[in-house]
Amino acid sequence: KLDTFLKYYPVTIVYPIVHTKYLYWIDEETGEISSKRKSPKTGTIYDAIPELYKIKMYLNNPNLHLCLVLIDADEYRLLNGWSRDRKKGSSRFDRIPTELVDEFYIGGPADYKCFLPEGLSPDYTSKDFAKAAHIPVGYAQTLLGILYSLNIVERTGKKERFTLLALADVQIGRDNEVVMLEKEVLPLLVPYV
Repeated sequence: KLDTFLKYYPVTIVYPIVHTKYLYWIDEETGEISSKRKSPKTGTIYDAIPELYKIKMYLNNPNLHLCLVLIDADEYRLLNGWSRDRKKGSSRFDRIPTELVDEFYIGGPADYKCFLPEGLSPDYTSKDFAKAAHIPVGYAQTLLGILYSLNIVERTGKKERFTLLALADVQIGRDNEVVMLEKEVLPLLVPYV
């Protein structure tokens, strides 16, 4: 669909991410609904990384815009799982948004800098990046690959078995394209594959 639509129209993809989730369990036999329980997982914009990877060939297109929406939601699940408490392998019955927490609008390649975590030391590995962003190392490596393809970071050399990258200083030009300026002195290290 994106191949066709992006040639002729601006397209905005809205991707909802559940920030805080409250779970309710429904007993299929009695119809009884449990009291709510807060899920320990908190959603962030980094939850969109697998989806961004799937469409990374379109992320440079000036007609493509993304809106990552963090929401709170109530989720109702059926007690029909295979475990003793019938929760593991259970089916989701419904998910109802309850509150809009935040929105991240990405109108062009330069806006992907919102994925760069704060507080990194000048030299760091993908493991350090993952720790600063509170994401798995595999997600960090995937994200750094996406940022490289968008010219947000660039390879500057190698150090042992790591590829040395530097954050590129960019500005938004006409049609939201990335215009390269001087490099910042903030190298980062990711494993060379």
